[in-house]
Amino acid sequence: MALIDARLAALIAQDQTLNEKVQKLTTIVGVGTRTAVLLLAQMPELGTLNRAQAAALAGLAPFNRDSGTLRGKRAIFGGRRALRCGLYMAALVATRHNRLLRDFYQRLRTKGKPHKVALTAVMRKLLLALNHTVKPSACCA
Repeated sequence: MALIDARLAALIAQDQTLNEKVQKLTTIVGVGTRTAVLLLAQMPELGTLNRAQAAALAGLAPFNRDSGTLRGKRAIFGGRRALRCGLYMAALVATRHNRLLRDFYQRLRTKGKPHKVALTAVMRKLLLALNHTVKPSACCA
């Protein structure tokens, strides 16, 4: 593990823009250096997408299974699996240590949502926050 961290630190130090993005991403509680690098590697479009595009690309957007009068369950599918796995672990940590996401998770659980459904909602919210964090700031000229 220390070897992986050392190699990641060396790669991050070589590229100034990558270093800046990793620093921005790790400001959110629950996201460490490994998760930030995974996000940037698996989703290089991060920061250029809108909310719906980012969620769909990660496979966190709920899609319906409707046909005619049949109304099926909404479920997430598709997207980038490695990214979803990394966000799962980050969301799990964030529900314990990030006050805003913990409150959001608890609110969903008290409404009767199952653990995985609430955690998936936290994953989506976390991804949208990360996407917003990396977006270039609009400068007022």
